[in-house]
Amino acid sequence: MATYALGDVQGCLAALEALLARIEFDPKYDTLWFTGDLVNRGPHSLGVLRFVRSLGDRAISVLGNHDLHLLAVAAGASKHKSSDTFDDVLRAPDRAELLTWLGRRPLLHRDDDLGYTLVHAGLLPQWTTQQAAALAAEAQAALASAEGESFFHHMYGDLPDHWHDGLHGIERLRVIINAFTRLRYCDREGNMDLRHKGPPGTQPPDLLPWFTVPARRSTDTCVVFGHWSTLGLHNANGVIGLDTGCLWGRSLTAVRLDSERPEFVSVDCIDAQRPG
Repeated sequence: MATYALGDVQGCLAALEALLARIEFDPKYDTLWFTGDLVNRGPHSLGVLRFVRSLGDRAISVLGNHDLHLLAVAAGASKHKSSDTFDDVLRAPDRAELLTWLGRRPLLHRDDDLGYTLVHAGLLPQWTTQQAAALAAEAQAALASAEGESFFHHMYGDLPDHWHDGLHGIERLRVIINAFTRLRYCDREGNMDLRHKGPPGTQPPDLLPWFTVPARRSTDTCVVFGHWSTLGLHNANGVIGLDTGCLWGRSLTAVRLDSERPEFVSVDCIDAQRPG
């Protein structure tokens, strides 16, 4: 029995299949954690969604920003972008079942026995792990409610850029969801900067990767995340970053979490499809 976490697949089904063959994944015994962004930009979003859903409890996937974008487009709350490649999902006969399943994925998964917490992008430095889990559950309940689709009409935007307990309504949900699905950099006070996407060292001097902000309060767990393809594989600072740029022609990476030390395995992304 093994537990593996995998970086952003984004519709790259052939690479996913190759990676699972490489780690000798057995769906009867093993468990896969996906860092989100199962869909979009790659060529086979529909195949990836169907496969991961078919694994049932053997797969845990958190919501990523591209997953949310698909749900927003399906709800009529966002327009297609020229780089979107999920029309196969929107035209599928099982569209409703797949979108319902996707919309019910969590924003955070935590396993205290293993000592890992899974998110798509990051945690705000001022959040404890317990607080982050509670806020993730709060936002997920809102997305799954009868009013969930209406939120997609208000989801987009970079403000508010910081957390405080007095936030409520749409602004509260936007901060929570932006942190879990879009975060890369913060200033030293934990205010989000969602514009800069380059690797560490290219950011403005007042910004830090979220996981290096002093006094980060979630250091009681190792946070596993994706989202940041320019960061690449990162195993330091009490976090593991797994987005190794499969979509961009680099690799898809998995890490075994139940071993004495994290064990990394990568395969070339043979079906990468560059947007445009």
